[in-house]
Amino acid sequence: MMKNNKLIVLILTIGVFGILNTEMGFIGLIPQLAKHFNVNVSTAGWLVSIFAIGIAISGPIMPLLLSKLERKRVMLLVLIIFIISNIVSIITTSFTVLLIARIIPAIFHPVYIALAFSVASDSVNTKESPKAVARVFIGVSAGMVVGVPIVNFLANQFNLYVALSFFAIVNIFVLLLTIIFIPKMPAKKAITYGDQLRVLKRPLSWLSIIVSILFNAAIFGVYSYFTDFLNIVTEAQENLVSVMLFLYGLFNILGNIIAGKLLTSIPQKAILMLPLALIIIYIAMFGLGAFSIPMIIITIAWGTLAGISANITQYVITSAAPDAPDLSNGIFLSAVNSGTTIGTFIGGVFIATLGSSFVILIGIFACIVNIAFISLRKRYFEHFENNLS
Repeated sequence: MMKNNKLIVLILTIGVFGILNTEMGFIGLIPQLAKHFNVNVSTAGWLVSIFAIGIAISGPIMPLLLSKLERKRVMLLVLIIFIISNIVSIITTSFTVLLIARIIPAIFHPVYIALAFSVASDSVNTKESPKAVARVFIGVSAGMVVGVPIVNFLANQFNLYVALSFFAIVNIFVLLLTIIFIPKMPAKKAITYGDQLRVLKRPLSWLSIIVSILFNAAIFGVYSYFTDFLNIVTEAQENLVSVMLFLYGLFNILGNIIAGKLLTSIPQKAILMLPLALIIIYIAMFGLGAFSIPMIIITIAWGTLAGISANITQYVITSAAPDAPDLSNGIFLSAVNSGTTIGTFIGGVFIATLGSSFVILIGIFACIVNIAFISLRKRYFEHFENNLS
C-alpha cells in the first residue's frame, strides 16, 4: 500500500485520460485533418489505425522491456514522448511527419496504461485492488467518450490547432502532477524476463487471453457499427444518435464503478454472468432495434455492461498472472485491440452479407463461444488458486 493512494489513483486516472485522449481524440478530427493536409478521409483514417496497430504490436513487449526500471521515471518518459508528439502534431505541415508522430507514442502507450493499472492495484490492499483499477478505467472511458466530442467542438468553434493543443495541455498537466505528487516507485521486484514470460506456459494464461479477446469482439464488433445501426435500423435523427452515443459513454463510466464492486465480491460469477447479460441485450436490440424509446433503454444497459466488460477483461488476464503484472497488463491491451479488430471485421461481414440489423450476430456468437472458454478457465483458475495457497 502507498500513502496518499487516492491522490495517486486520481493522477493515474487523469493520466490515462490524457493518453487515451491522444489516441482516440483524432477520431473526432479526421475530416479537418484530411482537409488541412490535403488527403482524402480514408488516408487520414490511418492516423487512427496506425496508432491501434502500434498498441497491438507493442502491448506485450514494451511493458516487459521496461518492467525492471523505476516506475515514476518510466511514467515521466512516456508522458514526455506524448507531449513531444502532441507538439509535433501542432506544428508539422507534413502528413508523413504526422504519421510518424502518431506511431512513436503508440509504441509507448501500453507502457503507461499497464503501469497505471499495476500502480493503482499496488496502492491499496489486495482485496481493494479491483476498485482502484476500476477508478483508473474511468479515465479510459472518459478518454474514449469525452475526448472525441471535446476536440471536435474545439476544432469547429476555433480551429484545428486549438483542438490539437488540447492533447498537449492535458499531458503537460499530468506530467507536472506526476513530478510533484507521485513518489518514487521501484519495480515491484527483480523478476527476470524469463520468469515473466513463463506465465505464457500456463494454459490458464492462454484461456484468459481468449476470453478477453472474445469479450472485446462481442462488445466492439457491434459498437463499431452502432451509429450505422441507429441510422439504418432505428432511423434515429442526428441529435438522437448523438444523445444515445453520449448515454452509452456515460453509463460505460458507471459500469466501471459497478465492476469494481463485483470483482471484489463475486469475480467468478460476474465473469460468467456477463456474456449471458450481453446475449439478452443483443436479442433485445435485434427485436426492438426499430423503436427509439426501447433502444434508449437498451443503450443505457449495454453501455453499463460495456464498462463492466472492460474491467472484467483486465481482471481475467491479470489474475491469471499476478507474478508478472506489467506484462499481463500489456497482454491485456493487445488482447483488447485484437478482439476489437476481429469483432469489427466479422461484424462488417455480417452487415455486408445480411444487413445492418444482423451486426448483433457477432456479439451473440462471441458470447456463446466465450461461455465455453469461461467455464474451462474457471476450472484451471481454481486449480491455480489452490496451488498459490
